[in-house]
Amino acid sequence: MSPLFLSRVQFGFVISCHILFPAFTIGLASWLAFLEFRWLRTRDTVWRDLYFFWLKIFAVSFGMGVVSGIVMSFQFGTNWAVLSEKAGNILGPLLSYEVLTAFFLEATFLGVMLFGARRVPEKLHFFATCMVALGTLISTFWIISANSWMQTPQGYTLTADGVFEPASWWAIVFNPSFPVRLAHMVLAAFITTCFVIGGVSAGYLRRGVHVEAGRRMLKLAVVFAAIAVPVQIFVGDQHGLNVGEHQPVKLAAIEGHWEAGPKGEGVPLVLFALPDQKAERNDYEVAVPRLGSLILTHSLDGEIQPLKSVPADDRPPVAPVFFAFRVMVGLGTLMLLVVIASLWQWRRRRLFDTPWLLNGWRAMTLTGFAALLAGWYVVEIGRQPYVVYGLLRTAQAVTPTLAAGSVATSLLVFAAVYFTVFGAGIWYLLKLIRKGPQPHEPVPERDAGERTPARPLSVGDRAVEDAATGRGA
Repeated sequence: MSPLFLSRVQFGFVISCHILFPAFTIGLASWLAFLEFRWLRTRDTVWRDLYFFWLKIFAVSFGMGVVSGIVMSFQFGTNWAVLSEKAGNILGPLLSYEVLTAFFLEATFLGVMLFGARRVPEKLHFFATCMVALGTLISTFWIISANSWMQTPQGYTLTADGVFEPASWWAIVFNPSFPVRLAHMVLAAFITTCFVIGGVSAGYLRRGVHVEAGRRMLKLAVVFAAIAVPVQIFVGDQHGLNVGEHQPVKLAAIEGHWEAGPKGEGVPLVLFALPDQKAERNDYEVAVPRLGSLILTHSLDGEIQPLKSVPADDRPPVAPVFFAFRVMVGLGTLMLLVVIASLWQWRRRRLFDTPWLLNGWRAMTLTGFAALLAGWYVVEIGRQPYVVYGLLRTAQAVTPTLAAGSVATSLLVFAAVYFTVFGAGIWYLLKLIRKGPQPHEPVPERDAGERTPARPLSVGDRAVEDAATGRGA
């Protein structure tokens, strides 16, 4: 239980808890913008009720994402001081840009979005919702740029003591893996939210509650998934080609490819195996000849760099990367099958009353989160033993004076707090979802300069009004 191992476990635990909430809110913010747009265009109360229903879920998820993200920034100073010292000149500005351009934008308009429905004009409220959605996407831009630079670093110079200095910010931000990884992450976030919406709507239809709202949500989930899932498969293929070009050892770990075979016979696609890193082989391997070459190089006789081409201490842990990738691909395949079945049943006018299909959507509700985590494990474990790929090893980036007992204690405290806080938050989210969208009082029409409430203000509402305007003083 070295400080390095415990620090890696701690950071992995924290980011695993954190990434779920921002990914969900990225898709949910855009979903809210769509719902409010439909409400303003049609004045259909179902759209309005759905907007306020998902707005509550967004608020809780956004709050848990912020709380879980704060801890990560402190770990750069406490657990990874050498990384901060060596790469801080590049990573620091990128993370600062995320705060300046995205988090401030979200924070500015979030209050209007959450509490301004009866206090600002409708168009301004819709604008605030759109700005929050835009802020989540800008935040994704900078975070993925920083992470991608650590995967495929460029645009830097190295000083004599190994400190990274920026040479070209354009090259740093738009590093070789950034465009395809940004598209892959945004699509993953949208698909995750899509399957939550589809699963929730299918649950309502199976229970026979909120039927009209459930029908609309399921239709939209099917349409969006029918577009996004195939596009994600294409983007994933491009991502694989990019990994093969810039991180060939990671690709070899993904495929469990230990050594080159006879020339001209291509690379098999390993469907299943038990990688044995110590013995440098796969046990119980099931593989399809040449199919790996076709998928990985788009050629029947293409080759990829094997694991044995580099020393053992330059290879990532093979088994976690190998299995996490197959979990991600397997869940993506299940998503595609559910979408195809849904389109078929829609064509037969049986989308809403096919029990096995609705149960399928319910079973797939959380699969986006599982696929997202599996994908991140592939990316992060696959770049080991480096924290800046090929340049700075993870073992060299940890704080040298760190005590194992301190890290173990903080890890246990984090785990206890996270499970308590997030357990309560998730319980409340499930309670909101079970209750479902409720009829919401209409937002009043306003003339220019007029502030007329839709109903007489209660004592509590009047107190809020007085506090906001200063009349209470």
